[in-house]
Amino acid sequence: MGRGLSKDINFFMSEAIKEARKALEKNEVPVGAVIVKNGEIISRGYNLRETKKDILCHAEIVAIRKAYRKLGDWRFYGCTIYVTLEPCIMCFGAILQARFDKLIYGASNHEEGFSRFICNIENYKKWQKLEIVAGIMKEESEEIIRRFFTNLRSSP
Repeated sequence: MGRGLSKDINFFMSEAIKEARKALEKNEVPVGAVIVKNGEIISRGYNLRETKKDILCHAEIVAIRKAYRKLGDWRFYGCTIYVTLEPCIMCFGAILQARFDKLIYGASNHEEGFSRFICNIENYKKWQKLEIVAGIMKEESEEIIRRFFTNLRSSP
């Protein structure tokens, strides 16, 4: 794509943030995700749990479902998933099972993020070759979440 690595990371995370804004517009917890293979976005997703009345409709799962339909395979070798919020344990499990090469996320999820539930992430890295990069566009990702919960608390 002609950009340096950090520009690619920021570009794709910006695209995930656009997805999170779609969730915000639907009054969903604003989490967005994009899946990238060979420098191209192959799928997008945002949180739709309330809209679909389906606990599995997290941004990551929505994007994964779209991607495997496009790829024709459940193995996502060579793919990176960008997520605005640290994935929950369910989504992290799906990311591991799908064989992603890399997980990149923005804001930490101190209440429900996978890192809270895994005692030693280094053990996972020994058997699972998932590279994890945290804190990319963290402030932007945190701001959209903060805005949602501020609005939620101020609603009658």
